Amino acid sequence: MQPGSPEGVLAAIAQSGNAMTQGWMRLLSSPPQLERNSALQTEYLEQQAKLWSALLAGGKESLVDDEDRRFAAREWRENPYFNYLRQSYLLAARYIEQMIDAAPLEPSAKERARFAARQWIDAMCPANFAATNPVALREALDSNGESLARGLANLVADAHRGRISQTDENAFALGRNVATTPGEVIFENELIQLIQYHARTAEVAKRPLVMIPPCINKYYILDLQPENSFVGYAVDRGHTVFMVSWRNVGAEQSHYGWDDYLELGVFTALRVAQEIAKSDKVNSLGFCVGGTLLGAALAVMAAKGDAKVASITFLAAMLDFSETGQIGLFVDEASVAAREATIGKGGILPGTDLSFVFSSLRANDLIWPYVVNNYLLGERPAAFDLLYWNADSTNLPGPMYCYYLRNTYLENKLRVPNALANCGVPVDLGKVKLPMFGLATREDHIVPWRSAYRTVHLVGGEDKTFVLGASGHIAGVVNPASKNRRSHWIGAAYPQEPEAWLAQATEHKGSWWPRWAKWLDGHGGGKRKAPARTGNAKYKPIEAAPGRYVRHRIVH
Repeated sequence: MQPGSPEGVLAAIAQSGNAMTQGWMRLLSSPPQLERNSALQTEYLEQQAKLWSALLAGGKESLVDDEDRRFAAREWRENPYFNYLRQSYLLAARYIEQMIDAAPLEPSAKERARFAARQWIDAMCPANFAATNPVALREALDSNGESLARGLANLVADAHRGRISQTDENAFALGRNVATTPGEVIFENELIQLIQYHARTAEVAKRPLVMIPPCINKYYILDLQPENSFVGYAVDRGHTVFMVSWRNVGAEQSHYGWDDYLELGVFTALRVAQEIAKSDKVNSLGFCVGGTLLGAALAVMAAKGDAKVASITFLAAMLDFSETGQIGLFVDEASVAAREATIGKGGILPGTDLSFVFSSLRANDLIWPYVVNNYLLGERPAAFDLLYWNADSTNLPGPMYCYYLRNTYLENKLRVPNALANCGVPVDLGKVKLPMFGLATREDHIVPWRSAYRTVHLVGGEDKTFVLGASGHIAGVVNPASKNRRSHWIGAAYPQEPEAWLAQATEHKGSWWPRWAKWLDGHGGGKRKAPARTGNAKYKPIEAAPGRYVRHRIVH
């Protein structure tokens, strides 16, 4: 078993789970806690007894009224046995959660306990097992066992793949039906390829738009299919768009640190785009970790008096890590120190490790439905572009990852003026005095919207716009204007506390994309004739988009 493999991660969780179990046994057996839980335990046992008595009598007791989609099949309510299993499980889940709520733990410890309990509760759902899933049993009978044979074949295939299949990966191909916006790679180094997209309007803004996507997954989350491509939307609005395509790093790049990602990635992309467009400035955009890198880069540029950037767009990005959501539960001094000891001076963090963590945050959406569908029912998952991208994870160099983990999630130094030095200069976000558009999404489990909101008060300048979109980290960002779905909230004043802002914000139906496009138009620097081709004499096209770097997938 490799330490960085998904199996290694599972083993680590199991070890921590054993330690937590021992701690819980000591806690729950103490007299004060026994007294607190006595009422909960009595109620729980009484309800379980009622369910059992109803089952023995051949009837059905209704103690839990739920709309849990895991129990959508009619058998979960109409069949006394499965009705019992469903309600017994839900009662037990509720009892465990109530015990944790009543436990005398510090807030951070309580959140860890909630997360660990939820992982176990989700895993133990009777719908996840063939013998206790009525749909799986019915399908096995109707197909004379063929569904189980297909499920076993799917399980073997996924074991070789090293992950649970969440989509029909054969339905997509880069450059064919995802990452299809026409363009060329016009620059590359050891860490990035820089793509310039073809103009699709007669005139374009004088200042190009440079997009810095997350380096954890591939850039094409911003250029999925033509109907939901954020890149295509920006191009059609008359912008010359440049996209950073991060390399899926290997052993040769395993020594790269945070400053390398700034120097070889962000600074280089901004400079090359400005030179090709021959513009006074460029507009910049950072998504997720790309936004964190962009924020740090702009602070370095401010310290050095580099004024090549005209505006910033932050999409679901954190600069203040005081509230990190469930991801923060994985980060403590011991875990960071362990990573630093193994890969902090050189090595690779496998993208599959991060993918496993992110999936665990939403196990009932990203793990267990596919266990049921793929293995118990013997079906293949449907084609879904977002999940195709989600499975296309990217390795990170150990030094860069460890620096990021310690100085943001663990110690939250990026928000503190001059607490960090990047590229030889102190980092002070307050010196970044540029027009800013910030987007957060209300149900984001990776970048909690309240943390993203705090960027408004971290960066300097007066021209600031903050928009809160509906949905989550990906669906809230990839919300095409043409479909006019969901909502977004805006507010003119920006009080210190996020909740105070939300209380006075107004809801607007539809995508936030047009609002952003109108804002960006004000920072385009005027119009010029659209370029006939990409690149220039110095930066000649190397290959067609999407390029080689994005095609490198992690293979098991």
